[in-house]
Parts: sequence; structure tokens; C-alpha cells
Amino acid sequence: MNLTHSTSRSRARARLRSAMAPGLLLAALAACRSEAVQPLLPQAERSSPAVAAPPPLAQPVTSRERSAREITVKSELAYLLTLPRGYVDASVADAPRWPLVVFLHGMGERGSDLSLVARHGPPKLIAAGREFPAIVVSPQCPLQTQFGWSTTAVLALIDDVCERHPVDPARIYLTGLSMGGYGTWAIACEQPQRFAAIAPICGGGDPAKAAALVGLPTWVFHGGADTVVPLAQSASMVKALEAAGGTPKFTVYDGVGHDSWSAAYAHEALWEWLFAQHR
Repeated sequence: MNLTHSTSRSRARARLRSAMAPGLLLAALAACRSEAVQPLLPQAERSSPAVAAPPPLAQPVTSRERSAREITVKSELAYLLTLPRGYVDASVADAPRWPLVVFLHGMGERGSDLSLVARHGPPKLIAAGREFPAIVVSPQCPLQTQFGWSTTAVLALIDDVCERHPVDPARIYLTGLSMGGYGTWAIACEQPQRFAAIAPICGGGDPAKAAALVGLPTWVFHGGADTVVPLAQSASMVKALEAAGGTPKFTVYDGVGHDSWSAAYAHEALWEWLFAQHR
């Protein structure tokens, strides 16, 4: 009897386990699926330790800081370009390199009509048939310009011309008259290493910067009777340059007014001297 009851109880427990197994399995699977599909919270929604905000300053604080930011400046200048006899495009292998003469006009030639640029200086001589053994670039300053030639714009133009044409970087010359004379002084003082020689005519500059031109061949021209730009403007630059150890050439045309450029550019010795200079 005891054995029968024991066997019956064993069979009953087995049937009970069999009946419960599917339910337990389904519950386990449901729990797994529930855990598998739980979405991950975005990083911003996860709990993180709170960061205390800094307290307001109790008193003014002064510190030394430095800002560095790269900027891009667009520069655009129209210009007259004269290529010399024998010029070969830079794309040709072993193309000969040429000197570059950059001429800066005066205030009266500003605008958008490039024919104005040929009123004076090298472009006028070229229009009359004069040939230079160099590439000659004569940019035009925009009419709305209030403070003369932009150093950045002229230097960018020189870079552009040197990329497009076979220019000898050791023979880049800068000259200009009146407003262009001021521009010649200012640009050369900014980057004297770019030029082999300069020839400012009836202009002026900042004597405090003249020392930068020591070692740069310089020939200055001015009219002794100039009432537009006084002779003292050129004289002060020459004096400052000499005091710093420079040896500029200085030509004064006695009795000549503001138009000292006609005599200067017609002076053959100027061109012989200019093209003899190398960096």
C-alpha cells in the first residue's frame, strides 16, 4: 500500500510539473523579450552628477588673453598689363623670367575706366611706343577709395601676377606718383623684401618706418615748387632713411610743381638704374 501511494504521488507531481512547464517557459521568454526591447536612453537623459554653476564674480577681474582667428579677405583690382617682346607663356618649359614693374597712379586716375591709368607714367610711355624689357602692371584704384592705395590689395595683385606669368622674383620694382608715391613708400615699408628697388615720385610716408628700407635701392623724385604735396614730404622720408643708414638717391626739380613725374619717367637714367637692381 505504501508503495502504491508513493508511486501515485510521484506521478501526480510529474503531471503537475509537466503542466506548469509551458507556462514557466512562456513567462521566461516574455521576460527576455521585455529586456531585449527596452530602448536605450539618450546620453542627455541618463542621470549624471549635477555640476554646480560657478558663483558670480564678487569683483571685476582683468586677465590677459589672446585671440587667433584665420580670416579670408577678397581683393580685386583691374589693371593694364603689358608683356614684353619675346615673352613666352609660363606654361612653356624653361620660359625666360622677366622683371616686373608695378606702377601706381595718382588720385585723379581712380575709377573703373582703365584708359585713365594711361594718362601718366609707364602706361603713357608704352602707349607712345616705348618698350620696356619687363612685364609692366598698372592697377587702377577704385573711385570710392578714401585713403589711397591698399597695401593688401597691391601685394595680392603682385602675388597673382607672379602666379600667372614668368616673373623673376629677384627683380620686382615698385614706382608711383602722388597718391601712388605715397603708396610706393607705404607698401615698400610693409614688405621691403619683396622689391629689388623703388622709385616714389612726389609722395610721402611715415618717417618712423623708413628704417625698414635700409638696403633697398631707392630713388626719390619731387618738384621743388610742388604746392599739392610739399617737397618736405619726400625730404623727411629721405632724411629718416639716411639717418637709419640708407643711401637713397634724391632728385629735386627746381621750379617744377606737382608734375615732377613727367621729367622723372622721361629720365633714361632712371630706367637704366632700375633694371640694374637685383635682390
